Formats: sequence, structure tokens, C-alpha cells
Amino acid sequence: MKFKVKKFNKLSVDELYDLLYLRQQIFVVEQNCIYLDADGVDKECLHLLGLVNKKIVGYARIIPAGLTYKTPSIGRVVVDEKHRGKGHARKIMDKAIKVAVVEFKAKKITISAQLYLKEFYESIGFKVVGDVYLDCDLPHLKMIKTIR
Repeated sequence: MKFKVKKFNKLSVDELYDLLYLRQQIFVVEQNCIYLDADGVDKECLHLLGLVNKKIVGYARIIPAGLTYKTPSIGRVVVDEKHRGKGHARKIMDKAIKVAVVEFKAKKITISAQLYLKEFYESIGFKVVGDVYLDCDLPHLKMIKTIR
């Protein structure tokens, strides 16, 4: 997997279309969750595109502090269904964490993780903060990673 990191206004029209398509394919269609994906946050974020054969098959957005949490955060982490089970999610998160540290000087990173991914996020250093809550009727946990 190769990566591109871009500000919103540097995304090509095709990149924007493809990343939105991927996010909606997973979060809206696959998870049967009706929500407004264009939430007003994207324009302030860095967008991490995970490419295989020049096609976006993974994605995450890195959000500066103060928009969704007090700390920088990582969200909308997705891997295309056909590319799962190959370690891409871990590669995306590793890269997203590095970008948050370098670009946003992150000392802590906050995520809103789906409950079924708790062990995955714990394996890369995130710790649960608080109780399970519902987001789009799906159980989530707030998790924070402290950067050492």
C-alpha cells in the first residue's frame, strides 16, 4: 500500500469522489447507517489515501485539535471490503498517527471507535475512556492514545 496525504483543497475531483464513494460504501451501505457524511469537518482535515495499484482502497482523515475533540483525532478509517485481512487498516492507522504527530504536533490522539474494533485499536496503543455509546445505532467507544 502506498500513501498520499493531502489537504482538502489539494484533492483532485477524482480523489474526492473516490474517497467519498469508499466512505459511503462502508459506513452508509455496508453498515446500513443513514447519516450526513459531509459533516463540515473535511475541509479542515488532512486526508490519508491508501492506494493499491493507484486505486484508493483505504482511507482515514486526520482532524486537527478543537474540531471534534480537544486533541487531534483520526476518523472515517475504512478499507475496501475486497482488500481486508491484509493488514491495511494497521498500516493506515500507523501512517495516520505519524501524520497527526508531525503535522498537528499531537501529544494525544482521540478516536471514536466502533466497539467491535476495540481490541484492534488497543493493539496499537489506544485506551478506552468512558462508557459505550451509540452513534448511528452502532456501539462506539472513545479511545485515546498518548504519544511517547
